[in-house]
Amino acid sequence: MDSSANINKALTETRFSDLEPPLSGNIIEALNQSDFEFCTPVQAATIPLLCSYKDVAVDAATGSGKTLAFVVPLVEILRRSTSFPPKPHQVMGVIISPTRELSSQIYNVAQPFVSTLANVNSVLLVGGREVKADMKIIEEEGCNLLIGTPGRLSDIMERMEILDFRNLEILILDEADRLLEMGFQRQVNYIISRLPKQRRTGLFSATQTEGVEELAKAGLRNPVRVEVRAKSKSESSQQFTNSKTPSGLHLEYIECEADKKSSQLVDLLIKNSDKKLIVFFMTCASVDYWGLVLSKIPALKSISLIPIHGDMKQNARDKALASFTKASSGALLCTDVAARGLDIPGIDYVVQYDPPQDPNMFNHRAGRTARLGRLGKAIVFLLPKEEAYVEFMRIRRVPLEERKCSEDASDVIPIIRSAAMKDRAVLEKGLKAFVSFVRAYKEHHCYFIFRWKELEIGKLAMGYGLLYLPSMSEVKQHRLSSEGFTPVEGVKFDEIKFKDKSREKQRQQNLQVRKEKRQEEKREKGKRKRVDAPTTNDPKKASRKLTGKQRQTIQTAEDEEVMDRDYKLMIKVKKGLIKEDEYERLTGDDDLF
Repeated sequence: MDSSANINKALTETRFSDLEPPLSGNIIEALNQSDFEFCTPVQAATIPLLCSYKDVAVDAATGSGKTLAFVVPLVEILRRSTSFPPKPHQVMGVIISPTRELSSQIYNVAQPFVSTLANVNSVLLVGGREVKADMKIIEEEGCNLLIGTPGRLSDIMERMEILDFRNLEILILDEADRLLEMGFQRQVNYIISRLPKQRRTGLFSATQTEGVEELAKAGLRNPVRVEVRAKSKSESSQQFTNSKTPSGLHLEYIECEADKKSSQLVDLLIKNSDKKLIVFFMTCASVDYWGLVLSKIPALKSISLIPIHGDMKQNARDKALASFTKASSGALLCTDVAARGLDIPGIDYVVQYDPPQDPNMFNHRAGRTARLGRLGKAIVFLLPKEEAYVEFMRIRRVPLEERKCSEDASDVIPIIRSAAMKDRAVLEKGLKAFVSFVRAYKEHHCYFIFRWKELEIGKLAMGYGLLYLPSMSEVKQHRLSSEGFTPVEGVKFDEIKFKDKSREKQRQQNLQVRKEKRQEEKREKGKRKRVDAPTTNDPKKASRKLTGKQRQTIQTAEDEEVMDRDYKLMIKVKKGLIKEDEYERLTGDDDLF
């Protein structure tokens, strides 16, 4: 049978049934039932090594089929173990991945293969639900294969002495670079310390970093290194060259001013209404806002818009992901929570509305399409002052082709502003999204390209459809250009109401409480003034007028102090030490509205 007939368009002519050492009949049958006949390059290279009891460190392009490359040999190793079949609480395998969604996906991919093993029970361990519920399942049903995120896995291992790891056969670290980037090194090290040294270990990563190298040295014994890159053909030379992106992926960029971006996005969504898209934003607040406001644009009414981000509750994230996976068309609006590992079938187009803070995430985002040899498109939106990003990505072997702005794109700003004037929820979410974007922009790794001080927040605010510029320090102190912004005239913003009557009632109550508090503070201030008023006989207490230079020096010092405080609080939010609402309270962002 010719390899081109393979419905998965796998990139090799090697069948799973041809691999050595040979896979068991049960595994081959499970593969056939899932329409897997031919191996991808990473599968053909990795499965025989793990099945031969060798440790592997695998570096492969995104969308290359890494999940099956470790699930298949893991099941084979468990089947051949001298401890098979295991006792109820005898753990024989552990798979660690960075996110809940990816862990859930691995768990679902593994089930048809794990089910071929008698008396082997796999358990999914991720955050977002009560740890006691997981403990109860393990106690009552047992567990032999643990699949989950580092935090929940290490928590369960610390709490449950009933778990026996002495005969563990295999450990898999998936998306190892992301595990370290997300700050899970301590938990990963703890998990590894609890496992026997005589085991097989597979480390899978799309990018090799110093941290990944250190992890490989600590957790693997004489590993075989597997590096698999997609092949892309250069038009000029017709020669195949190594690429960091899938071979069927067409990459583009569109350059437009910040006040035109939203109109260009809507135009792109309309023209691809029959396709399945993922649209990436930089912050959770941006996903919330655009998910709400895009749904209010008449031309997009027929398109299913599904938001998902890391601040959503786990049940909501699971439902959103399931809904989009089943859909034949529509757009998933998300942060980088969906950029790594998730294999959502049938993605036609990836849109990076905001370029990622970490340039390594670019390929992971784009790699949600053109998976396993299929064709796909990806586009990134850039501002004119960010054009150097194109050359930067070319040097990193990720060439981008320019796509011109659509000249027939309708201006959607009046529609967005109208929606904000009718519903305070749109107004407030827009302000919050705008502030979160401006502050996240500071955190770009490529700060020499994404220069915060050159961010034109006036045009940016127009692109967000804001009615007015928010009261944030960057605006007050004119540190960023507000040119290009036209505020809405003749509207009393305080009088814009929530469509949701219960929210509006609560807002009115809050306003009353604040009013009374301000009045009380004013009275107290007046009393102190009278008590502390300096007399003419006390020249030390008499106030002296400051010079303009002195006032400027004091103001500059205060500005720097505010910026330093805001930056430190933002770092705490990123590390999960404080929540976003606490950040808003401490920085005064809850007064923006």
